[in-house]
Amino acid sequence: MDEMLLLTRILLVGFICALLVSSGLTCGPGRGIGKRRHPKKLTPLAYKQFIPNVAEKTLGASGRYEGKITRNSERFKELTPNYNPDIIFKDEENTGADRLMTQRCKDKLNALAISVMNQWPGVKLRVTEGWDEDGHHSEESLHYEGRAVDITTSDRDRSKYGMLARLAVEAGFDWVYYESKAHIHCSVKAENSVAAKSGGCFPGSATVHLEHGGTKLVKDLSPGDRVLAADADGRLLYSDFLAFLDREDGSRKLFYVIETRQPRARLLLTAAHLLFVAPQHNQSQVLGPAGGRALYASRVRPGQRVYVLGEGGRQLLPAAVHRVTLREEASGAYAPLTAQGTILINRVLASCYAVIEEHGWAHWAFAPFRLLQGLLAAICPGGDAPVTATATTGVHWYSRLLYRIGSWVLDGDALHPLGMVAPAS
Repeated sequence: MDEMLLLTRILLVGFICALLVSSGLTCGPGRGIGKRRHPKKLTPLAYKQFIPNVAEKTLGASGRYEGKITRNSERFKELTPNYNPDIIFKDEENTGADRLMTQRCKDKLNALAISVMNQWPGVKLRVTEGWDEDGHHSEESLHYEGRAVDITTSDRDRSKYGMLARLAVEAGFDWVYYESKAHIHCSVKAENSVAAKSGGCFPGSATVHLEHGGTKLVKDLSPGDRVLAADADGRLLYSDFLAFLDREDGSRKLFYVIETRQPRARLLLTAAHLLFVAPQHNQSQVLGPAGGRALYASRVRPGQRVYVLGEGGRQLLPAAVHRVTLREEASGAYAPLTAQGTILINRVLASCYAVIEEHGWAHWAFAPFRLLQGLLAAICPGGDAPVTATATTGVHWYSRLLYRIGSWVLDGDALHPLGMVAPAS
């Protein structure tokens, strides 16, 4: 079975590469097979611009303030010194405080230091402010937690600061702000932040409708189950459950709670997951993906309409969102994939995909997986196809592969900042 699983993965990766090459995704305009990929063109940030375009201490950026860290506090052990010789620390207090930061901040800063030297030979990254133990910043500043740094270049050439900010974005800082003519402000999520680990999932308490009648908790789904979904035109159908794209039993997550009144429904899903939103003012008579668009859960607002299963369970109806709130739950997180690419969770139509705000693209990207799963099901009738591996916890290997490809092919802004947790380097 192990040999078959290895062969399956090799064939699937080869199939994906063949598709990407044939479609030109790996080459792009003007590039041919075997030619060197040109570096992505970087655009400097404008003065007072910040990325992502949300407030620093919100879910989509560096997350909430978790309390000041002092040398005598238990959390002081969360800070680690940075002695990277390629970074100049101003350390005007002469206490070494500017060198102290969280591991996540250290990782991003070290990555940025390399980018700076590559961008401007002979120039180094300079840190003017790091962890603040003296109260020099505004209330609830992330400097007090070692999660923020203010940076310049070693030559203090202000004409470089816009590009420096862009390099910080590319290095992976969770929020970058061209704050002052004199420096760039960068910050990261907390190490244990639920915001940093939200992924694209539903809680284990969510329910799905089964073909043979009744409902089932999403966490209990297994190969062979057929669940209620909808096609592109909004027609209800039952679709095969294939695998969990992400499965974290018992984990604590922060969910967006989407509530409607007519029909009444309540759906919990993480920030990066896609939810179908109907067009406003009856612009389309088509119910379902083809008639609306898929939005990140974090972008759904009251007044927008989502698709809810009507009374009697025979059709989808557009229902106005009454309220959107946040709720933390410890019932686990699960991202089920169906052959149709859609699923009704708690009677609300949702996409099976997350991270990228293009349901059609995501469904196309999973075509090789669906094809190979079908072939394996035919080869191994009555048994679990090894490619599904529903008992495996964590992010599915195929999802991780697509995420790496997407990170290379697409601009960073095309992927949700909370879409997938990258291991610290």
